[in-house]
Amino acid sequence: MFHLIDVLPALPELLLAALALALVLVAAFGGEGGRNTRRVTRISLGGILLALALIWFGAANDETAFGGMHRADSFADYMKILVLLGTFGALFMSITPLAKDDINKPEFPLLVLLALVGMMLMISANDLMSLYMAIELQSLPLYVVAAMRTKSLRSSEAGLKYFLLGALSSGLLLYGASLIYGFAGTTSFAGIAAAVSSDQLPSAFIVGMVFMISGIAFKVSAAPFHMWTPDVYEGSPSPVTALFAIAPKVAAMALMMRLTYSAFGSIVDQWSQVLIALSIASMVVGALGAIMQSDIKRMMAYSSIAHMGYALAGLAAGSQQGALGVVVYMTGYIFMGAGSFAIILLMRRDGQAATKIGDLQGLSRTHPMLALGMMVMMFSMAGIPPLAGFFGKWYVFLAAVNAGLVPLAVIGVVMSVVGAFYYLRIIRLMYFEDANEPLDADIPVAHKIVLGVSIAVVLLFFAGLSQILQSANIAASALMAQL
Repeated sequence: MFHLIDVLPALPELLLAALALALVLVAAFGGEGGRNTRRVTRISLGGILLALALIWFGAANDETAFGGMHRADSFADYMKILVLLGTFGALFMSITPLAKDDINKPEFPLLVLLALVGMMLMISANDLMSLYMAIELQSLPLYVVAAMRTKSLRSSEAGLKYFLLGALSSGLLLYGASLIYGFAGTTSFAGIAAAVSSDQLPSAFIVGMVFMISGIAFKVSAAPFHMWTPDVYEGSPSPVTALFAIAPKVAAMALMMRLTYSAFGSIVDQWSQVLIALSIASMVVGALGAIMQSDIKRMMAYSSIAHMGYALAGLAAGSQQGALGVVVYMTGYIFMGAGSFAIILLMRRDGQAATKIGDLQGLSRTHPMLALGMMVMMFSMAGIPPLAGFFGKWYVFLAAVNAGLVPLAVIGVVMSVVGAFYYLRIIRLMYFEDANEPLDADIPVAHKIVLGVSIAVVLLFFAGLSQILQSANIAASALMAQL
């Protein structure tokens, strides 16, 4: 039965879902070509801004909806704002390159909008059923947009690999959920948390927990469930890769936090061990894998794997400080990813995409502002103070140390040093090598705006750190309140 009380906590999601359904008609009857695509894209961007305003000015007060399946609280608000900003930036930058990437179709922004609804529902999931439905709503549109460049064999391959491995992760997730339901007798996170508070936990429950965490680890692209990431990043159209690298990772990490802290909060020792293994594997695979790459999108794929490993190190602490560290880390990650891909999307030569790392040679001489922006992003990703990436790593490693996970923090610091190699290599190419062939000079306004905002946030992160920490602490406290 429909209740108004179910509408208000989920109002931003319902708004975007209704808008997506309306845009289906616009996409179908608005005609083919770039004009209709731009119309659908602009309406989608307007809807995202409206949803952002609803969350920003209508802060939730730990409310549930739809029989407790949907939770709206300060943690959900914070992470949804990050996801909305990331999706807005990726979609905003896609307006110009769509035609050049052969994906100039109105279905693209429509599918991105549907995936965004799924991401927001993931963040607010408070039940195993809503968790699974949200993941599938996020994943299915992304499978399609990865293969949207139908004339490209690599794009079709990327979509197929993403779909097949995504189906495998869904199987892991469902199998784990069935084992947990068999033990707890309920699908709600609160009911599961009450059931696991007892001392006697059967091995089937532990297996189910591991399977569920593994299924979500695929969405985060944490090793060893990262196999899809480099090929999908490389094969997908660049605007799609930009989206993959920014928003879905934040939503999946928020879901991982919601599941572990809310449903499994009383057995931190058990799930922490799984996250420690995932964190170490991700940091090592990401750092070492990126060194060998010559394609910048593949390098960014391995870089994202390493970044998720660093974030998982904070989550493995199982404390409020760890949750705060992850929230701070993902805040910086959104802007570092958006700024990096604002430049990668502009890497074109004679109208054709240029994605080799060597194509950045001499960028400081031909495009000095782009080179400056890329240098800021690379230094931040390497964790150089006082940029955003440094503070993110500081807080997750500090949480790990305070939780007694000193070896994990040491491995993270070592892998950060290793990772600095491939970030500094890009800076060396831009500033100390001559350009063989300069990249195209055209820089759309959308890219200038996204890059400018990203540079400002990354550079001035320390100036607003106290406010960010205050907001992140409120979000972490809301998450811990469910224990």
